[in-house]
Amino acid sequence: MNAEFFNALDLLEKEKGIPKEYMMEKVSAALTSAYKRELGGAENVRIVLDPVKRDMKVMQLLTVVAEVSDPATEVTQEQAIAIKADKSKKCRSRSTRIGAVLEIELDTKNFRRLSAQAAKQVIIQGIREAERSIAIREYENKKEEIVTAVVYKVDDSDGSVVLDTGTSRAVLPRSEQIPGESFHVGDKVKVYISEVRSETYGPLVTLSRVHPGLVRRLFELEIPEIQDGTVLIHSIAREAGSRTKIAVYSRDENVDAVGACIGNRGLRIDAILRELSGEKIDVIPYSEDPVAFVSAALAPAKVLSAEEDGERTCRVRVAPDQLSLAIGKEGQNARLAARLTGYKIDIKA
Repeated sequence: MNAEFFNALDLLEKEKGIPKEYMMEKVSAALTSAYKRELGGAENVRIVLDPVKRDMKVMQLLTVVAEVSDPATEVTQEQAIAIKADKSKKCRSRSTRIGAVLEIELDTKNFRRLSAQAAKQVIIQGIREAERSIAIREYENKKEEIVTAVVYKVDDSDGSVVLDTGTSRAVLPRSEQIPGESFHVGDKVKVYISEVRSETYGPLVTLSRVHPGLVRRLFELEIPEIQDGTVLIHSIAREAGSRTKIAVYSRDENVDAVGACIGNRGLRIDAILRELSGEKIDVIPYSEDPVAFVSAALAPAKVLSAEEDGERTCRVRVAPDQLSLAIGKEGQNARLAARLTGYKIDIKA
């Protein structure tokens, strides 16, 4: 039975990543509590777990005193000598002097079912706590990163999707899905872990496909020049499912930041567009000159002139046939340009 117990601990450590030492502490505490209940609640008990010998023993502790005031935890010197002489008691202590502590091995066969069940519940709780702790650490390590998950279930009632992330299952709510996209069981999907909070029942993970961080991480995955730090992302403005503007610049004058992101015949950015269900992406060259940056951010519209007008405000003039393009449908182009640059933009024809 003891060998089976330690085999189970080995299996927990291998399959669930729960450290054997952690579970041994939980088991020891559970058995100690259960045995004290079995013996009346006052006895001193010590659990001895030996993973090398794969052995488990329960020891009752009795202090040798001149006069006994608590028979459950104390014995006289005469009683200690008698216990030590009794081979059936399995006493492991060498000394019977006043102040010494006798360790007497208890027979675990007499462990009642009720106490065993109590110990089992504490052990199960320990496993759950360890699993939660491991899950939280793994998710925290992936916070603000992309993970590839598999669709486990689609809830038709609210449109949410249950995803298997490989660590556990988490929900991608409808509000965090790109408008218009649909999922089927077994689909692989990239999601952005935007938040991780520890709750009593486990980690509360917020998955998203609408967060601007998803676009940032996709560019970092697909564009080698961003991976090696040659090209940097300055800012992103996104309205998921419709349009994103991303401002980039190069630290190497020989590398065109926008060209690197788009790739030959658009091959690089096409991979990102497919992942975002065809969402339009404008790659904008960042400039430290606010006027040049704002002018570029209004692409695809062509700006005739621009000038700063007060603190973080820019007046822009475009040709009449470019006005609707600069503003965009329902003001989207101008709105995204303003968020990308951090400037209020006044557009005139």
